Amino acid sequence: MKKIVAAICVAGFFAIIPTNVGAETFKYSYRNGEKYRIVSTVVEDVYINRSLSHRAEILNRIAVEVTGTENGTARHRATFQTSERSTGVRGASFQWAREYVSIFDRDASGRYTIGKEYWMPVVRDVPILPEKDLSPGESWSAAGEEVHDFRDSFGIIEPYHIPIQVQYTYVGERKPGVSGSEEIKSKNFPTFTVSYRIFDEPLPPQSGGKIWPVRIMGASDQVVYWDREFGRPAAYEERFRIIFELSNGLTVEYRGTAEALIVESTPMDRDKIAQDIAKDIKRLEIPDAGVRVTDEGVVINLDDIRFQPDSAILMQGERAKLDQIAEILQKYKERDIQVGGHTALAGTEEGRAKLSQERAAAVAEYLIGKGIREADRVVVRGYGATKPVADNTTEEGKKKNRRVEITLLEN
Repeated sequence: MKKIVAAICVAGFFAIIPTNVGAETFKYSYRNGEKYRIVSTVVEDVYINRSLSHRAEILNRIAVEVTGTENGTARHRATFQTSERSTGVRGASFQWAREYVSIFDRDASGRYTIGKEYWMPVVRDVPILPEKDLSPGESWSAAGEEVHDFRDSFGIIEPYHIPIQVQYTYVGERKPGVSGSEEIKSKNFPTFTVSYRIFDEPLPPQSGGKIWPVRIMGASDQVVYWDREFGRPAAYEERFRIIFELSNGLTVEYRGTAEALIVESTPMDRDKIAQDIAKDIKRLEIPDAGVRVTDEGVVINLDDIRFQPDSAILMQGERAKLDQIAEILQKYKERDIQVGGHTALAGTEEGRAKLSQERAAAVAEYLIGKGIREADRVVVRGYGATKPVADNTTEEGKKKNRRVEITLLEN
């Protein structure tokens, strides 16, 4: 199990409607066509039978689009991308882990309507907002649920639902304590706390699972901040702990903290950016480089990028090429990037995937070292030989397939 940012900030905006002095009414409102993203970081310790197993830092990028509205309810399409790195490794890139796509409705109170096939978001029906004025210090309660992906951890092949009862308190105005934007940290925001405890003794799952949780205990304490000017959440903080007692006698515990910022997505003129990058590639005379537009954004492809044999160590001459690419990327600082590695069809599938990931990481970490982005704005993904662009039976085709692609992300 990996902690994904709780869905407090996903799929909606909070309109704060002033009423009488000292009281406000909170209500979700949605704007058709709105796009935004949520960037969260999670730092967690994992314990097996009360002994520390490992520590991880997890980066979640959640791209959300409101695709329709009707009578205060909105349809959302959200893409959740998770990536990880070992904690304490300064400058290391985040390695892509998994991607999920979810489509769901959310109403003015915050309640979800979502199909059983969707894994994300993890926390649902949180927060549920009461239809009344709230004054600082006022509290309320509502039911919600956590939904987990236990395929890798326990072999449970369907989304795993855990009921929760959530306590809320509106606490007035506070400054966020999250990392990131200094502008956000300098402001006071309407704030409420969200807290729940978990104790569940579920039955064995009906599908899959060689082992399963027989007892689940946990706690989550959160703080959420809203922006009056834009009518949406601005930031989020959480401290969590969850313990699974398993059917095989093991106990697995996750302890950690999470924080998130919501960022409005400025529309990307992909064609214009691609044209400008193509001109820069020609001006700088970058060999074996090109640019194209995709659904994700604008891709700079570096064909036949060279490493030492069977390794992820860049050849000296390739660094000059990457210095030129860094010069181009600096023009688009507002865009996060993904670095994807690709190989020719040689060796084993597992070996190709590993090598492509390591080579993409080498490129990403070189660019991070040049200062083009902070590490938490760069995600690495290895594709192996799954996306060839040329014939793997020819040497020329293999050269084209041994490539690295750097994507300026749309959202």
